[in-house]
Amino acid sequence: MAPRKSHRSQKKSDAYVQGLVANSAGEIFDLEGYAALGMCGDRFAPLMEKDVTPLPHGSETLLLPDRAPLLWNIRKNRAEVLKENPWVPGEPLFPVAAFNSPGYVITHHPAYEERKNARILPLFAYGAVGWSVKGFASAVFQVDREDRQDLRCMPVEKVQEGVLDIRTRLPKNRLLLHIKNCALVYGCPAAKNFFLGRYEAPLPTSRACNARCLGCISLQDNPELQSCQNRIAFTPSPREIAEIALLHIERVKDAVVSFGQGCEGDPLLAAHVIEPALRLIREKTDQGTLNMNTNASLPLVLDRLFEAGLDSIRVSMNSARESVYQAYFQPRGYGFSDVLRSVDVAEKRDGHVAINYLNAPGVTDAPEERAALEFFLRNHGVRLIQWRNLNFDPLRYHRLVSEAASFGPGMGMSRLVKHIQKNFPGLAHGYFNPPKSRFAPKVSGGM
Repeated sequence: MAPRKSHRSQKKSDAYVQGLVANSAGEIFDLEGYAALGMCGDRFAPLMEKDVTPLPHGSETLLLPDRAPLLWNIRKNRAEVLKENPWVPGEPLFPVAAFNSPGYVITHHPAYEERKNARILPLFAYGAVGWSVKGFASAVFQVDREDRQDLRCMPVEKVQEGVLDIRTRLPKNRLLLHIKNCALVYGCPAAKNFFLGRYEAPLPTSRACNARCLGCISLQDNPELQSCQNRIAFTPSPREIAEIALLHIERVKDAVVSFGQGCEGDPLLAAHVIEPALRLIREKTDQGTLNMNTNASLPLVLDRLFEAGLDSIRVSMNSARESVYQAYFQPRGYGFSDVLRSVDVAEKRDGHVAINYLNAPGVTDAPEERAALEFFLRNHGVRLIQWRNLNFDPLRYHRLVSEAASFGPGMGMSRLVKHIQKNFPGLAHGYFNPPKSRFAPKVSGGM
């Protein structure tokens, strides 16, 4: 629906995107004379029509509590904090953000100021949003057009039919019941795709993790944050894992099955069941792609898993600088050097390596981060960057990493991706884990 109109008619401007705010009832509306203001770290810029795209299907708009919006006063040519509506005195205002659909990279966060005693924001990726000639418009660009997680392709009744069908095939499989819960209670797209016989199926396995990621969605140490879903409470057997994987591979062309889901810890800590599961799968078929999403903390363990049949890994990292990585991942019992060794192990095993690059404008596009990423790509066998928006409070994240390292003015997320594409022409870019048929070739160093 369109935003509620302001009390005075908005003068048209071909350049500026109109700023959006919300009242305490959650109504979203624009304000006369104010443009949307984007935030990148500690820098701000008014959003122009060229900076936005129509809000992607499946995206959501969010009200940011305990915060006041920062907007651009067009007439005065300056940023202003609006704690209350200038046209309705006494009406408190709140910033509005977009939680964008998968496959889109945020270029700006919404600009805002924290009120006194502001609580940390829930675990979403907060993108700037405004009202443009295109309607609701988001400060994003698209990196992956695949419909793997497009909710229009996942009707609930079809998922429920798939659940009933597969339960008759695997009536005693505990992992199946866990994945069913993920699909029907938490709405996990990967779990839904398993029951629909599409793309990539999840193989959650590990109850434990050796990192304490600030944005972990399955287990939170921070009392101010609530995890989005419960972590798996048991360790499935190799047979249970193999049954799920083989069923998906049998039903789906170019099937991918992945360890390392949002409802578990790191799968390397469950290698004692994953290794025999991989061997069971490969005894039955050489089809399908056996993938692991991991923090890549245990290179020797990973080497054994590749020997057992693993095809690819996706390594999560927010930075190629150790200090910035440590600040967010808070590793326990491993270091960033172990991550690098794991990437090298995968390359020697001819495994496909992608990085799950958790990005935030104002941090990821800083010159220091760009230089570190380029050095990393030149020296390690990465074939794909999955550009993922970091699900964490933007201001808190910037403050945290700024205590760990310095950040110069960013070049912009879109320019960063284009820069990496130019300097590493063989490197693939996207959002999802590819099947073997679409693995990018090995990449030699860039320019």
